[in-house]
Parts: sequence; C-alpha cells; structure tokens
Amino acid sequence: MARPGRPARNPAASPDEPPADAGTLAGTLAGALAIAPLTPDRWPDVERLFGPRGACGGCWCMAWRLSRAEWERQKGEANRAAFRRVVEGGPPPGVLAYAGQVPVGWCAVAPREAYSHLERSRVLRRVDATPVWSVSCLFVAKPYRRRGVSVALLRAAAELARAQGAVVVEGYPVDPASGTMPDPFAWTGTVSAFRAAGFVEVARGSPTRPIMRRLLSGGRG
Repeated sequence: MARPGRPARNPAASPDEPPADAGTLAGTLAGALAIAPLTPDRWPDVERLFGPRGACGGCWCMAWRLSRAEWERQKGEANRAAFRRVVEGGPPPGVLAYAGQVPVGWCAVAPREAYSHLERSRVLRRVDATPVWSVSCLFVAKPYRRRGVSVALLRAAAELARAQGAVVVEGYPVDPASGTMPDPFAWTGTVSAFRAAGFVEVARGSPTRPIMRRLLSGGRG
C-alpha cells in the first residue's frame, strides 16, 4: 500500500486533543487522514494512541493472540511488551490513522492463524477452507469517532493485506439487537462500517456476530 509521509512529531499532542485545524474538518475525517502500516518506528504513536490503559483494560491488542488465561495474566505491561515484540518482528500487524500530527485510530489485520482466539471460536469458526486475513480490532480515539475513521482504516487494512499476498480479508463486527451499544464493546467494528468499506456478510454464527468478507484483486503488487 502507498505509505504516507510520516506526520511531524508534536510531543504535546494527544489523541484527546483534536488538531489545530479540527474546526475545518466538519463531518467525515476520511479525506483528511493519513494512514500508514504500523512499523517499529511508529511504536511511540501506538503508545500515544492507546494510552496507559492499552486502549482498553490493559489489552494492547493481544486479546485474540493469546488464550484468555494468558491475556488476563499479562494485562497491562506484559501485554504491551508482547505487542511490541509483534510489531518489531514484523510484518506490520495493522494500520494507524493520523489527523494532522495526531495518531487517532488503529486497525489490526493479520492472517487468521495469528489469532488463536479465532481458531478456538465456535461462533466465529472458519466459513470454509479459503485462506483469509482477519481484522481483529478497531480502536478510534474518542474525539474522532463517528467521523469515518473506521471505514478509512478498514479500507487501508484490506490494502495492507492485499499487498502481503492476501486474496480475502475477513471481519467479525457486532450487530447488536438493539441497534446500538457502548463504544468499548464494539472493538471488532460495526456492520455499517464494514459494509461501507466493501465487505459483505458470508456467515452468521450467532444473531449478533456476522462474518463479513472482502475479496481482494490480485494480491501483492
């Protein structure tokens, strides 16, 4: 995927502080975002975006890479260190979105086999034998939610997967019966965001957990 230039550093910037030109970014932010693969040099941006709680409850995007017991035992610093090893070991495990100098969103994507949780899940079990890459997590800083960031991240994650040889990328959004749910419980994304990013439903293991896929042309290149 095309790699945007690295945003200039601003040590005072925080994901909770909109960029100086935020007043001009009415409605969707998608056209104003820069999105880049998470490479080791961008690790400080992940720390800034996730904050001391590791995005949520000390997770550091490790919930689906570990057993439940391992994840609970490693909450916080140990999960942070584990995720940093993933980043440093490569390939990029996802993409970061920036609004100006500020990291504002994250989307994790990797071959399904990287997520042991999925391999054990009955609700999200494999649809068929097709090799797929999986979107496991979306996190957007609170001031930037509901402004198109998730859709832009999903499109960029699909392109990152395609560039690394994937032909299908898959996601597992929530589809709550009530139509709404608190943001922290929607960390695998929403059906509407996946649809807007070109994904279609291919299976549903429970009333609220569809599996959605996007077919990628070519792979690599």
